[in-house]
Formats: sequence, C-alpha cells, structure tokens
Amino acid sequence: MTETIQIFPVGIADFEELRTISMQTFSETFAAENTEEDMQQYLAENFSQEKLMAEVTNPDSAFFLAKDEKGNVMGYLKLNFNTAQTELREKNGVEIERIYALKEFHGKNLGKLLFGQALTVANARKAAYIWLAVWEENARAIAFYTKNGFKAFDKHFFRLGNDVQTDLMMRLSLQPTQVI
Repeated sequence: MTETIQIFPVGIADFEELRTISMQTFSETFAAENTEEDMQQYLAENFSQEKLMAEVTNPDSAFFLAKDEKGNVMGYLKLNFNTAQTELREKNGVEIERIYALKEFHGKNLGKLLFGQALTVANARKAAYIWLAVWEENARAIAFYTKNGFKAFDKHFFRLGNDVQTDLMMRLSLQPTQVI
C-alpha cells in the first residue's frame, strides 16, 4: 500500500464519519449473506444516532478511524474494556468488538494496522489477553485472526435482524510487549 494511513481516536466531532463508515462497512461485509429486511433492522437498531453516541461516549469503549493522506475514512476499530465488553467483562481482557475496512481496502494491510492499534491499546492497559467474536461463516476474518495467533475458545449467538447466527469467540494471550 503506497498511501499513508493514519489512525485517529474518535471524538464527538467524528461522530457522523464514524456512523457512515460503520453502516457502510457492515453492509459491504454482510449484505450478500443476509436478507435486506434483517440488514435494515440490524443497521437501524445498532447504528442509530442514540445507540452509537452512547457507545462513543462510554469511557469503557474506544473507537479509532483509519484515514488516508487526504482525510478519507478507510475503516475503523472499536475496543471495549471492563463492563463495556459484550461477554467476558474481565478487567485483564480487551475486546475487539468491531474491526472493519471498506471493501476496496481488503487485502491491503488496513486490517493489520487496525489490529496493531488494538494491540497497542491492550498492551498500554497491561491486558493479559485480547478477544473477539466473529461470525462462523466469515472465513476471511477467521483466517486473519488465526494467522495473528487467536484461538477459538467458545461460541455464542448473534442476532442479525430476525436471524440468529453463531459466532466463534477467539482469544489471543498477550506477552507484556507483544507487537505485530
């Protein structure tokens, strides 16, 4: 990738950019495998202004935008700590809840850069591990996480609209100074 990518923490001023990239990347990633009705319901419920603003202002969550040298948003990362975590809620763990890149940047190391940001934050927090949940049908994401050392340890159910799907829960134990 020849362009320069910078990763920025999200603030209130970045809210509309975050909301736009959230809906666009989720749609690009999952629309082909799900019904239009389920997608619309999920987007309306999970990326409403109220819900997303509550997540952005939660002190136990952190969002980061990846932008090119022209300031165009390419992808984003959402991390959860403590009680903001969707499942484990352990103080020594950090959850990657969302790591998404626009389809045009797949295969161009953007995911690796966002994952690197997650590791930087987890190491700064002295986390013992980082974990995530990934749809069992998302072979590309599972391969990425497996390549980066994650191991499946459980499953949980995820509701997308009216469709109940199964996610693999994966964990990566961290060394005190782990880098990718």
